[in-house]
Amino acid sequence: MTELFGTNGVRGIVNEDMDAELALRLGKAIGSWVGKNRTVAIGTDTRISNQMIKNAVSSGLMATGCDVIDLGEVPTPAIQFYTKIEEDVDLGIAITASHNPPEFNGIKCISGDGTELVKWMEEEIEEIYFSEDFNLVDWSEVGVRKTDDPLEMYKEAIKNKVDTKLIQEAEPKVILDCANGAGCYLTPYLLKELGCRVITLNAQPDGSFPGHNSEPVKENLQDLIDLTKETGADLGIAHDGDADRTIFIDEEGNYVHGDKTLTLVAKKLVKENRGGIVVTPVSSSSSVADVVEEYGGKLIYTAVGSPIVAKRMKDENAIFGGEENGGLIFADHQHCRDAAMTAAQIVEIISREGTLSELIAELPSYVLKKRGVKCPEELKNPLLKELKKEYRDEEYDDTDGLKIYYDDGWVLIRPSGTEPKYRVYCEGKDEKTAEKMVSEHQEKVREIIEQIV
Repeated sequence: MTELFGTNGVRGIVNEDMDAELALRLGKAIGSWVGKNRTVAIGTDTRISNQMIKNAVSSGLMATGCDVIDLGEVPTPAIQFYTKIEEDVDLGIAITASHNPPEFNGIKCISGDGTELVKWMEEEIEEIYFSEDFNLVDWSEVGVRKTDDPLEMYKEAIKNKVDTKLIQEAEPKVILDCANGAGCYLTPYLLKELGCRVITLNAQPDGSFPGHNSEPVKENLQDLIDLTKETGADLGIAHDGDADRTIFIDEEGNYVHGDKTLTLVAKKLVKENRGGIVVTPVSSSSSVADVVEEYGGKLIYTAVGSPIVAKRMKDENAIFGGEENGGLIFADHQHCRDAAMTAAQIVEIISREGTLSELIAELPSYVLKKRGVKCPEELKNPLLKELKKEYRDEEYDDTDGLKIYYDDGWVLIRPSGTEPKYRVYCEGKDEKTAEKMVSEHQEKVREIIEQIV
């Protein structure tokens, strides 16, 4: 059976892969799966196609007897928090393609506990979708649509998890880039209420992403980097389109890679808890393992994907987890990536401990490089088989793709769950080593693809 769900929901280019018909059918499938007389909360990021996709999904849900609560344009973590907190809500849906370009959109399902659906649940929905075995109800049982606003309680929950008084006394100056996404509706107000002096960039919602593409990679954040440095700000903060990931710029204008933030917060929480379990994918930097072990914690590796990390965190009663892309998960708040909570936590850390550049300099130092190689979906599995043959004499881990261990670093080669490509991650102890490794392995992946086409 064809797979519909990827690493983070169903995504595609609007009116090509992702159209109103697909959204309607998927709404019917989700509604048939969750059952009639259930309540589903649905919200979107700021993409131009959001109303089209949301209305189609909502129609499918109501056709199967589900009531729909429309949360409007809100950060994805706010939808997850609302789904978790509201007792009468059985399921949540986020209409978002996260960091993908504006022509993409997606549909992501959220369990009643606020986590993303696990694979077997998505497979059951897929089976209904492809069989079209929808449980449509009688006209008298069709669901209704209501509206609600989840932002205030979500914001207050974050404020209750940080030392607001400390931040107010420090009064840090921050530059916030919302990427014209859903974070516009929340993070500027949250930071101001925490006591920050806030200057915003791209803080008006616009689904065409006029400021820059919504993925918070370095090449998209030059305005934030320049403004942070030129204004003497203490911190630059960047969200992705649906505000579940956060990247930081230090006070000197340096782009701080997500693995550094992950390591910094892991260090803080393991020290505070005098141990504890931290969960992260095999793609994360060795620096995370270094600090977790140094302060008496335990690190567990998983396959790549925030739902996988979140589920393992719940299973292991972990205190913290996250990915190297800026998606951090705070177990005492909710089991999903949360950009606003991440921003609040880092603001508290620099208010208490000093500048971000100094704190990052104290962490174990590795260089992580990431590249991509285009790969058609039908070649992903054959490519992995050939990679295992190619590196059969090396020490490797096949938890997710192929992670190859060398004396001077490691390389992870894995298929993307959201795009027709392979991702190549390389970590070395210095820039030259990491660059050499990533270039060589990227080229090897290209060569093998050409051989098997």
